[in-house]
Amino acid sequence: MTHTRINLVGLDRDDLIQAMADIGEKPFRANQLWHWIYHRGETDFTAMTNLGKPLRAKLVEGFYVDRLEIVQALVSVDGSRKWLLRLEDGNEIEAVLIPDEGRGALCISSQVGCTLNCDFCNTGTQRLVRNLTAAEIVGQVMIARDEMGEWPSGVDDRLLTNIVMMGMGEPLMNFDNVKKALHIIKDGEGIAISRRRITLSTSGVAPMIARAGKEIDVDLAISLHAGHDDLRDVLVPINKKYPLDVLLKACADYPGARNSRRITMEYVLIKDVNDSPEEARHLAHLMRKHKIPAKFNLIPFNPWPGTKYECSSNNAVHRFSKILNDEGFSAPIRQPRGRDIMAACGQLKSDSENKKLKALQDKRATEGASV
Repeated sequence: MTHTRINLVGLDRDDLIQAMADIGEKPFRANQLWHWIYHRGETDFTAMTNLGKPLRAKLVEGFYVDRLEIVQALVSVDGSRKWLLRLEDGNEIEAVLIPDEGRGALCISSQVGCTLNCDFCNTGTQRLVRNLTAAEIVGQVMIARDEMGEWPSGVDDRLLTNIVMMGMGEPLMNFDNVKKALHIIKDGEGIAISRRRITLSTSGVAPMIARAGKEIDVDLAISLHAGHDDLRDVLVPINKKYPLDVLLKACADYPGARNSRRITMEYVLIKDVNDSPEEARHLAHLMRKHKIPAKFNLIPFNPWPGTKYECSSNNAVHRFSKILNDEGFSAPIRQPRGRDIMAACGQLKSDSENKKLKALQDKRATEGASV
């Protein structure tokens, strides 16, 4: 649907003040709208009871409060939830809520598709269509709040406590929209998720890391997956542009990084590829060499249709973790979550793209059988 009206979701405080000025209203109206939209999660102007009827009429005429369309909602046997969301232009993205004891992390997307082509990642097989707007990024959080019944923002015992920018796309290649969205999400009078509970994950866009630390100021995670350039060039091809020495120097200089606020090194363990004891010891060496206050997040590889890789054995995963622990680094093993609904790390891909891939595979199989 094409709107001539303006979507208020995704507007920051300055934007809302300007929007109100454009219709002859004073700045305090922006604060009222902020409260209704981002604190209470309200979408209906008529329910905004402290706004006069003339103002509500102007709002209905010129604006709307958007919610992304839920195409599919899946719940895993382990309690993880995945939403396939349709954007106004028909493109689709995915968001995943991973519950834990007393908390839950929402994994949100920053792009439709991805341009990085990481060899082990399902999302990387989907071409980049476009960047998400700030409205579409914030909208994923608002949908999850809707679905979990967690408005207003200050309610106790919320399940959605953390945000991880680890969904579809590379956040630092959509910097301005990600920055704007995360500032809206962090605002204490709105969605109110603390910066200490937000993690931005990058595959290694080194020149943008310092700027992210200064301008966004959330925790940093690096999609590392290898400690040698020759292997990382294959697994994470952006490494050819920003090799490990460049990336790790940017990590060492990340504003605010310290032992109490360590940088997370995400590491997907792939059988006979990057799971050797030597690789674990080399990772520890790299962190010490670059003086990075790091912790590791070890992720057993999550398979997807068409992949050539396999998950490391349980013994190899625990051996890898123990070596890093013995070297003085925290290296917990992330238990796979949501595999049965293709919601685990590295599995996200819009449903329409999965269907296209399956149709192409079926067509090739049929053509092959008829030869």
